[in-house]
Order: sequence, then structure tokens, then C-alpha cells
Amino acid sequence: MPLAFITLPLNGLLMIAIPLLIGAYITRRFKLGWGLFWIGGITFILSQVGHIPFNAWFFGLFKNGTLPMPPQAWQVPFFALLGGLSAGVWEECARYVTYRWWAKDARTFGKGTLLGAGHGGMEAIILGGLVLYNFVYMLALRGRDLATIVPTDQLALAQEQVSAYWSTPLGLSLLGAVERSLTIPFHITCSVIVLQVFLRKQIRWLWLAILLHTLVDTLIPGIAWAMLKPYDWGAYAVEGLLGLTLILDYVILRWLYTPEPTPEVLELPPLPEPLSPASLGEAPETPENLENSRYNNGR
Repeated sequence: MPLAFITLPLNGLLMIAIPLLIGAYITRRFKLGWGLFWIGGITFILSQVGHIPFNAWFFGLFKNGTLPMPPQAWQVPFFALLGGLSAGVWEECARYVTYRWWAKDARTFGKGTLLGAGHGGMEAIILGGLVLYNFVYMLALRGRDLATIVPTDQLALAQEQVSAYWSTPLGLSLLGAVERSLTIPFHITCSVIVLQVFLRKQIRWLWLAILLHTLVDTLIPGIAWAMLKPYDWGAYAVEGLLGLTLILDYVILRWLYTPEPTPEVLELPPLPEPLSPASLGEAPETPENLENSRYNNGR
């Protein structure tokens, strides 16, 4: 049995498990529940509900001639920049909206990291599910006569794709999980940056998050395409470039780190001093007091 039967589904399972493990660590580290993790995940989904149709419409304007196509030599960096900017605007504005109108109590460093873990984690979970679905689909095609289910004009391409899938090298078959483990910290960083809008009352932190997201989404694919495309190890180099962003994540998170607020302890007023017999004094010995102190069985 080829090793791909193990590594390909393992890749999808790790893409699902890694964000859950990161979420478990953050909830334990900052003593939080899972609510903000799932809020961050829903935030990612909602951002894509707008982001994906917008990209289809906007980039379609270039294809149908509504907007002029840039020169051939500039098309890759031009569209990489627009794609990165689109992702930055939609995802970072979605984080802002969540902080502003939904997670109104998420105003600490720990809560910001958990929201970011959920945002990036949901992306990883969805992609991991697609990886597993693709594995099951390719498994169903393995050994079958593709000529009975694929049109003749597409048969050669389908056979090539199935053969290439099952021949995926060991390292490449696990790169999806590696990539998700590198991108979730970046989403955490962006989440903490957007949080500063509300902690410091300055909207410029949102623009900073959009700029950072745009640069990362533009530079890494751009460098990979321009310099590494001719080489077989290009995919590994791309993950190496993503790995370098961990340094940036660490520096920014250390810069913006603030300790979690300590729970407020309700201070009760001091109890009054107990009364002593001496403080009560002695009742004067009057005929009325002496009469009232007797046991009167007749009454």
C-alpha cells in the first residue's frame, strides 16, 4: 500500500486537529471558555461570504474588458497585490465588526488571541475537511475505468491528475498541515492588532492590520512565483518564507502584550466589634426593675 494512503488523509486530520489544540492551549492559558474561538471562526466564514463573490466580480471586470488589463510582465504582481489587499480589507474589517458589535467584552490580550485562533482555525478546519473529501473522492476513482465516467476530451487530463495525486511525495503530502500551523499565529497577530482600535481608541490600528495582511499575502506568493517557480523545492521554500513570519508574529505580540486584568475582589465593610457585658452597663436597682426581674408565676 502506498504511503500516500496514510499521509494524505493524515494531512487533512492534522489541519483540523492543530487549530483545536491551539484553541485548547489558549483557553487553558488564559482561563477562558471556547465561545470566542467559535465567534472568531464564524467571523472568518462571514468575511468569505463577502470576499469570494467580491473577488469574482472585481477580477471579472478585467477579464471582460471593463477595466484595462495591465501589461503581461506586470500581471502577476499586480493581481497578487489586489488579491492581498482584498483579503486584508475583508478579513480585518470583519474582525473590527466583530469586536465592535458582537464580542464587545473581548478587550484583553488573551481574548484577542482566542478570537484570532478561531478565525485562522476555522480556515484550517474547512480546508482540512476539503482535503479529506478530496481523498475520499480520489479513493473512489482509484482502480476505476475513468473512460466510463469522464468525457473523452477530458480523459487524458483526468488520468494525469489521479496519477499525480497518488504519486504525491511524502513531504508535499503534509505541507497543508505545516502551512496552517504557520498561518494561525499570523491570524492571532492581526486579531490583537485590530483589538488595539478599542483598547487605544485609535482607528489607525485597523489600517495597520490591513497593510500587514496585504503585504504578507502579496510578498510571499510573489517571491515564490518570481524566484522559486523553476525549482522542484519551490513549495518547501514557500513554507520557509511563511515560517519567517513567525518571527514577525512573535515581535508584534510581545510588543502588544498586556497582562490579563486580575479579578476584582469585593471588599466588605469591617464587622462591628462584639458588645461586652461591661459595655452594656448595669441597670439601676429601682423597685420597678427589681419587680420586673422576678419570675412571676401568677402571670
